[in-house]
Formats: sequence, structure tokens, C-alpha cells
Amino acid sequence: MPTTERYGDHSSGIVHRWDPAGGGGGGAGGPAPVAVLLHGGWWRDLHDASLMDPVARDLTAAGWAVWNVEYRRTGDDGGGWPQTLDDVNAALRQIGRALHAAPERYDAARVVSVGHSAGGHLALLNALDAGTPVTEVVALAPVTDLERCARAGLGEGAVEPFLGPHPAGRAYAESSPLHRVPIGRPQLVVHGDADQRVPVEHSRDYTAAARAAGDRVEYREPAGADHFAVIDPGHAAWGEVRSHLGI
Repeated sequence: MPTTERYGDHSSGIVHRWDPAGGGGGGAGGPAPVAVLLHGGWWRDLHDASLMDPVARDLTAAGWAVWNVEYRRTGDDGGGWPQTLDDVNAALRQIGRALHAAPERYDAARVVSVGHSAGGHLALLNALDAGTPVTEVVALAPVTDLERCARAGLGEGAVEPFLGPHPAGRAYAESSPLHRVPIGRPQLVVHGDADQRVPVEHSRDYTAAARAAGDRVEYREPAGADHFAVIDPGHAAWGEVRSHLGI
């Protein structure tokens, strides 16, 4: 079971730390690689970090140390732009301090941010923060273009509660990874071609833009995978991530 740690004063300012199987790094295998998980749910407080628990269990069984991050979400939780990203940045900075305080346990040279959907959006934007310890981003069916999502009404109209009513063009640009490339860190993007929540064309276009801007991006498009297959440890879509991570 994970240990819950606090990084902020608000009730959602917490992370759930999962130790790797065997009790942690520092054994014969050396310090454990680190995964930081960022859940999706269109930034709404209806969903929480437990969405990523199956992924956390899979990674810890493979010897990874995992921090599963909660953050303020829209609704009654007080989240939105930019405070939700501010939370993620604060959490990652605290995780970075923990890694450097225990080099015998954690491999600070391999810190992979794994974000799904809206969590993929936050993972990509966090990678722009100079204080993040992240060395690589795995974006699973990520939200990358908020204006495009708003025009299509994706997430049952989730963009307006996140950005606020009538967002200006600048807000769309600042909050959209598509318009913030290059991210500056290696990325794996996995997006199933049967995704009905975030159309796969979004990731195709993001990948093209990121590569054109100079980012190193690997792209995988598992056939028949829907929006949640990418965080299902039993599905071949998650197998793409395991293969990339060398698990």
C-alpha cells in the first residue's frame, strides 16, 4: 500500500508514494528508477489519483519507485488554470528533493513522468519547468490543444471550467503543449486509434509539431485501443510503455 505525503496546504496537495517490490532501491540492483504518475479526468474533481493505481502496482512490481500525484481540480476543489499546473510543479519539486536526499534508493538520472489524458497535458507542461526532476515524459492519450478541444466540446465542455469563461487566445496558447514546443525532454506518446475521448489526430499533430520544433518524440498508435486501454496493465497499449521503459 502507498504512503501518502503532503506537498501543499490544500487538501489535494498530496502524493501517494509506492515503494518498489522488495522494499526499495539500494540493493543489488542499485537505486530504483522513478515514475511520477499524473491522472486524467479532464481536470475535474470527479476523478482522482486512484485512476493510476493499477499502473502504480505494475511499475512497483517491476522494481520502480512511484509517486502518484494528486492536484487541485475544477469543481469544488479550487483547481483551474494555472493553479492546477502550479500544484503539479510544486509536487515535482518536492519529489526532486526527496530523490536527491536518498541517492542510494532512487535513481535521479531516470525520472519518468507518466501522464494520462489531462494528466498527459500536465506532464508535458511540467517538463518546461526548470525545477522539475523529470528526465523523460510518457504522454498517454494526452490533451495537447485546448482550443481544439473547446471547439469540439470534448470532455463534456471541460475546457471552460479549467481556463475560465471566454478564454483569450493567449490562454489557449500558454496552456496547450502544442503551442509550447519544444518541450526539451525526450517523449513517448501513446494514443490508441479507437480513442473516443481525445481523438488520435490530436497526438498525431502534436507529435509532428514537437518533432519539427526539435523534440525527440517516439510515437505509438496501438490499433483498436480506446482512451483507457493505455492505462490498463493487461492491454497491449500499456505494453508499449513497458517495452519503452525496458520492463
